Amino acid sequence: MPWRQAAIFLLLLIPAVSTAEMYTWIDEQGVAHFTDIKPSDREHRQVELRPPSLIPMRENISRGERVSTINRQVNRSLEANDGGKQKASAQQEARELKRKNARCAGYRERLERIQQQLRAGYSNDKGNRLRRQRREVSQKLSRECMLG
Repeated sequence: MPWRQAAIFLLLLIPAVSTAEMYTWIDEQGVAHFTDIKPSDREHRQVELRPPSLIPMRENISRGERVSTINRQVNRSLEANDGGKQKASAQQEARELKRKNARCAGYRERLERIQQQLRAGYSNDKGNRLRRQRREVSQKLSRECMLG
């Protein structure tokens, strides 16, 4: 029985604590102080505490579900409208890939011809020109075909 009386007393005390008044003042060093005891010897002002805003969780969940449903509908309609554009884009990418592969094959053929000329023998000037060409074609092949 004493436990019940203590529990009832605490339950009655909780609302009194939550509605307690708050006071603030600033001391000589400029530090702000807050307390629930009214200072009698200092200039102070009462702080107005707003009650906490409570939003039922059920409402948050239902709003979140509505927003998710709207997002899915918008995404579906955008995908339906972009279907033709995506097809055209895929065809364009295929054409660009075909051109790139042809260009890379051209670089490889040109590099092979230069290599054959270098192996066949050359004069000093012709050798320098062929090595320069080999360097340029190798760089293009690396940049455009292997790295890009």
